[in-house]
Amino acid sequence: MSLLARSTRGITLAHVRHVTPVPPGRATGTVARVYHDMEREFGMLAPPIALHAPAPDALAGAWVVFRETMLPSVAASRAAKETVAAAVSLANRCPYCVDVHGATLDGLTTGGDARALAAGRLGEMTDPAMRALARWARRDGGPVPFPGSGAQLPELVATAVVFAYLNRMVNVFLRDSPLPPLTGLAAGLARRGAARVMGRLARGRARPGASLGLLPGPAAAGPAWAAGQPHIAGALAGATAALETAAEPHVAAPVRAVVSGLLDGGAAGPWNGGAAGPWNGGAAAGPWNDGGAVASLPAALRPAGRLAMLTALASYRVTDAVVEEARSSGLNDAGLVRLTAWASWSAARRTGAELASVR
Repeated sequence: MSLLARSTRGITLAHVRHVTPVPPGRATGTVARVYHDMEREFGMLAPPIALHAPAPDALAGAWVVFRETMLPSVAASRAAKETVAAAVSLANRCPYCVDVHGATLDGLTTGGDARALAAGRLGEMTDPAMRALARWARRDGGPVPFPGSGAQLPELVATAVVFAYLNRMVNVFLRDSPLPPLTGLAAGLARRGAARVMGRLARGRARPGASLGLLPGPAAAGPAWAAGQPHIAGALAGATAALETAAEPHVAAPVRAVVSGLLDGGAAGPWNGGAAGPWNGGAAAGPWNDGGAVASLPAALRPAGRLAMLTALASYRVTDAVVEEARSSGLNDAGLVRLTAWASWSAARRTGAELASVR
């Protein structure tokens, strides 16, 4: 284990809210294997993955799809993936992921484009290829044709899927930023230090497909758009099977039906249709409120239904009260992770299909 991994364990796990991750010294089975692999290959316990530890099946699914998408580079560079990660995180209003992946991109590139992207100023980016990729991933004004090559499509669409998923989980379970609350010169020094560390970690190499054995064989193939890279297709299919199976005892059929119906109706998130949609902006009204879809659920299912719908449609609106209400309805740490993971993955998969369809 690296010195960085050892020294940051307590700090990174302290970022997690609402659930208690398994401490590394007490991890066994799947959790111990994922922790070991994450520290060896990623360089540290990443809080967006480690937060899944109360539900080992969801932890394995999240790690495998993240690892297979982000760590091996076949046709797309890590810098291109970090551009997509930061842009999708902007669209999903996930400041934690914007800070992490903006810093990683800053550590991988020169100039100010990474900082402009992290600040949401895409028009100030000077690299035309990076700017086009960021606009495609963020989808500010609706669908944008994919600006890369066909060979790059599986990795970059998969990156968008992974972060459409992780942004939601992070908005629910992590604090707003991994960086200390500093201002002025101290804040700038902290950002530059994070860029150096994250950029160095992102320059590692990983073998495609090495983590797939953590997941049971999926019942179906991965999405057609990922077929050109079997390790990504396998990871997506395996994660879908793992997260769906893990959620079965915790997501009642009426909740599944309502959330899936809203997603299929086009309410997949703020990237869908630009500013249109009740999930975007300051309006409190929306299909997750008691005046809408939640009211159609039996009273006992409304707390879990509200959390699932908010996670899928507008995760930045999930409050402590929403999480605690769902917990009081009978969900423990594992149940909270599995419910929100199902809702997040349900929305993220649709993001992939939408992005891949615009060529």
